[in-house]
Amino acid sequence: MSTPEAPSGTVPAVLFLCVHNAGRSQMAMGWFRHLAGDRAEAWSGGSEPAAEVNPAAVEVMREIGIEISSHQPRRWTDDIVRAADVVITMGCGDECPYFPGQRREDWPLDDPAGKGPDAIRPIRDEIEQRVRGLLADLGVAIAEDD
Repeated sequence: MSTPEAPSGTVPAVLFLCVHNAGRSQMAMGWFRHLAGDRAEAWSGGSEPAAEVNPAAVEVMREIGIEISSHQPRRWTDDIVRAADVVITMGCGDECPYFPGQRREDWPLDDPAGKGPDAIRPIRDEIEQRVRGLLADLGVAIAEDD
């Protein structure tokens, strides 16, 4: 799998951004990679990365068979943002980067920080629906439909 510093350029690349890169953006990246397989690339980043991915987010993703426990929150850089075809922001407001001409969407999702699994499951499920819609919009076939 290529990294944001060396995108393949042959498939769409999506960058998911939030403040701490510990919940929403990590779940979105997990869903995107799970559903897209090698037909697209996904990265994530934050403006103020946390020390670790939210354990409750890891738990609710594991419940549906998507493992994100090995992910590490990281700060976005201009190079990562420029390498993406689409930038999806989730609650980082003015902290999120903007480059004219680049496709950018804001997904207004609740922040899972400090919430337990019961409160995070609906966020996870909304992210799934949004990722499915994004993949359809990009013309990327869903891997599980093969």
